[in-house]
Amino acid sequence: MRITICAVARARGDPVAEICRTYQKRLPWPVTIREVEVRKNLSGEKLARAEASLLGAALPERATAIALDGNGKVHSSEAFAKRLGRWRDDGVADLAFMIGGANGLHRDLVQGAHFGLSLGAMTWPHLLARAMLMEQLYRAHTILSGHPYHRAG
Repeated sequence: MRITICAVARARGDPVAEICRTYQKRLPWPVTIREVEVRKNLSGEKLARAEASLLGAALPERATAIALDGNGKVHSSEAFAKRLGRWRDDGVADLAFMIGGANGLHRDLVQGAHFGLSLGAMTWPHLLARAMLMEQLYRAHTILSGHPYHRAG
């Protein structure tokens, strides 16, 4: 299973980039981070549509698209691991997580996704959401493999 994270904004030079690289090295699945950035001075709906277009173009062909969205499904780490395990066991070759910019994902991307995932009720900076997703992917791997990294309770 290959994982792609399609995200608005560049993390180069940000501590988030180092966190993501650390988890990329630990994961058994190849993880690619595709960063997109609107280079025009847009705002509101025009910016949201431009970001959506770039994110949509960054998705691997035939990938199972997962929208990180505040209205998505909230999972415990164990439930997220089970879902990843089901996708893996069902032969899903490509998973693609989409992370929007400061205003989140455009509604068309959320509606067109195969699954909506929320990192919880709190609002997180979009760069931090990327690092949190990477950690949860690693945690899911450790749960699925029985590694002691994840300790419930």
